[in-house]
This record gives sequence, structure tokens and C-alpha cells, in this order.
Amino acid sequence: MLEIKLHDGPARLGKWNNSITPSILSADDVNLVDHQPMAYDVPRALAEWSVEETILKAQEGNREDTAIIHGAKYLDLRLDCVRELEKLGYSNFLLANTDQLLKRPRELVKMIVTIREAINPNSSLYVPFCDLKYIPLLCYLGLDLFGDASCGYNALLGVMLTPDGNYAVDEYEIYDKENYDMDYSGLLEYNKNSMDFVIREVKAHMKNGTLRNLVEMRCASSPETMAALRILDTDHSDYVLKYSGLY
Repeated sequence: MLEIKLHDGPARLGKWNNSITPSILSADDVNLVDHQPMAYDVPRALAEWSVEETILKAQEGNREDTAIIHGAKYLDLRLDCVRELEKLGYSNFLLANTDQLLKRPRELVKMIVTIREAINPNSSLYVPFCDLKYIPLLCYLGLDLFGDASCGYNALLGVMLTPDGNYAVDEYEIYDKENYDMDYSGLLEYNKNSMDFVIREVKAHMKNGTLRNLVEMRCASSPETMAALRILDTDHSDYVLKYSGLY
């Protein structure tokens, strides 16, 4: 379980498995509970079957491993899934289909806020893949753990990750060619360092109570994240105010 040390808005700085969250996880370090994968935009009957099978498989799983919250695009099924998984004793959760959710700001915000409020505050939420520009916002929404899969994926494509955006290295020569090798291994190292910087930046702002400032600055460079932040403020202001101090 995650031990929360402090809040900055809905964001949580905490201790999880001897690391301080928000944290980066390598795929090799994450043990997933057996589950039934399902695409995001599917008929309800398929989503229901996925949830039922996931819960059934999880009954035999290790409660210290990470369980997957399925339910496709149906929020009520997602809630049914995570509540049953918590009843079984799980406290670490991966939010399935985040690649599709990140393209749908309204659904993304509503799903994360609703799930975060429905589960134990000490349960962790994990996203295995996302661009760096989303991390400050996702932390602000209440996510704790982030996979580094995007670092390798983008390195394979010849794409360099930065806190504000991604750059194809054959189109944007913004690195020092004499000191950096931008082949796969060089890009992978660069991208991992960029993700590490973003996480450290988020933690520093949380400790200083200024994460909202960072979120607004980062969202200003991305229409998708700015839309999500506006939806959060408009549709879920109570969620934000619940964890925000009065000045």
C-alpha cells in the first residue's frame, strides 16, 4: 500500500515499496495479475465479460502484484471491477486503455477522478505508457506510478522526448551531435533522463505547494492537456477543492 506523506491539490507525495511517489517503473519491475484484456471502444457485453474474467483470474493472484482495472469505456464497469479487486485484497492498480483515454480528455478526467474517489486513498494507480507532457496533469489528478515504456518506444521511432514536446531527431537538430549519439541506445538514455527530470520536477513542486503552477505551464503547450485541465476545473471543482488549502 501507498503511505501518503502530503497532498498538493489532489496530487499525492507518498512512500511506495521504498520509493517516493510519483515514481517511474520499468516494465520488468511490475508483476501484473492475470486478467482478460479488452479494447476500449467495444460493446458493453464484451466489457462485462472482460471484467468478470479479470475478477475470476484475480482470485488466484498474488495480492502484492498489480491488478488491472478493466471495463472499457463504461465507467460503472470500471468501478465494479476495481471495487471487487479491492475486496480481494489488491491495492496496486493499472488503469487499462490509457492510450485511448489520453485522446479523450473528458472521459479521462471523469474516469480518473471517479476511480480515485471510489478506492482506498492508500491504493496506488499506475499508467504504463504516456508522453511526458501528460505526467504533471496525471499526477495532479491523483496518479502515482508511471511506466517508462514510452522511452523505448519513441527511441525506436527516432523521437526525442522533452518535458514540453517530442522531436523527431532527423527533423529537429536540437541536440549536441559531438557529445551525444542519437542512435537507439542514445535516444533511450536521453528519453529516460527526460522522464526522470519530469518526475523530479513534479515532486519538487509538490513539496513547495506549487504543482498547480507547473500543471498550468505544461498544459499551455498541449491542447489535449489544457482541455483536460479545464474540464477538471469545470466539472470536478469539488474534487480539486477537497485537497486544496485556503489562503
